[in-house]
Amino acid sequence: MSTAPFITPLSASSQDLSTGLRIGGDWTLRHYAQLEEQIATLSGQLKADAAVELDALGALDTAGAALLVQLLGSQRLAQLISQSSSLSSERRALLSSVGAAIGELGDSQPKARQPLWFELFGQIGQSIAELWQQLMALLGFIGLTLGSMFAILLRPSRWRVTSLVAHLQQSGLNAVPIVALLTFLVGAVVAFLGATVLADFGATVYTVDLVAFSFLREFGVLLTAILMAGRTASAFTAQIGSMKANEEIDAIRTLGLNPLELLVLPRVFALLIALPLLTFIAMLSGIIGGGVVCALSLDISPTMYLAMLQEDIELRHFLVGLGKAPLFAFLIAVIGCLEGFKVTGSAQSVGERTTSSVVQSIFVVIVLDALAALFLMEMGW
Repeated sequence: MSTAPFITPLSASSQDLSTGLRIGGDWTLRHYAQLEEQIATLSGQLKADAAVELDALGALDTAGAALLVQLLGSQRLAQLISQSSSLSSERRALLSSVGAAIGELGDSQPKARQPLWFELFGQIGQSIAELWQQLMALLGFIGLTLGSMFAILLRPSRWRVTSLVAHLQQSGLNAVPIVALLTFLVGAVVAFLGATVLADFGATVYTVDLVAFSFLREFGVLLTAILMAGRTASAFTAQIGSMKANEEIDAIRTLGLNPLELLVLPRVFALLIALPLLTFIAMLSGIIGGGVVCALSLDISPTMYLAMLQEDIELRHFLVGLGKAPLFAFLIAVIGCLEGFKVTGSAQSVGERTTSSVVQSIFVVIVLDALAALFLMEMGW
């Protein structure tokens, strides 16, 4: 049966609560609002040496204990706990815990707000530290992948041919339509813009060279790599991340298998084969798209278009573009698999890591392509 809480003076003949209090009834969450109002009216009236009796205290929970701390103070309550013999050990422990927690909270000073420039440089430093950690993790994973690749190349019994073919179909064959369509349209746009600009100089015939140079050296491999980063790297991360969330990778390790050989290497080998082939298709599609625009807008026949390509474009431009494809393929596959292994177990983590793999792959591809372009330009290649 619930008993109403009360705070009364020790002396029945006096209504002054400053000399002493008698606390009783149920100090629980049910009576919290009532007790809070009484304590608010008594604030500042109770003397430090006033006597307090807790013999009539009924039910008690953390809400009531917090109100007692608010009324008496954590130090005064600690003294009463040690002096009172009517309190059970459970109530002593509850009052001590709540009093200590509120006392620590009251003693802690709010931190002074840092200047804006300090927070800005702190965020920059934290971002640089995280970037360094990601770079070290990527380099370490690249080392593990290369070590595993060289370890199984001369051991055909450890090749995962079925998995390789399945990933080759998903990463390569299924991506042919989107790669061909995109590069065809981009080739047409490049030819149209080139013809528009070169028309002012009476050099529209060089639109053929513009399309060929751009797609053989840059656009073919770059557009394909960006598509693979958004399409394939995200798929690798989601697949491995879902396995990590479902503890399937732990099961693989329990069976004595190496997740790197089972999950990573087939995907890396598949992309190493698929990306150069897709790059070749992208080059052809881009050149064909430019040829269509030249035939329709510039009156350059397909025969003349092919003759100019054969006469003006050297084989080295094709080799330069195709030579970047294996490097981009390896990095895209490694980044996608690494981000999958970083998944912590929730659906949100899978989404975050998938986004991170796409962003990192595109960033790395563009940076490496820019560095390669500068290097090849300086070398005269």
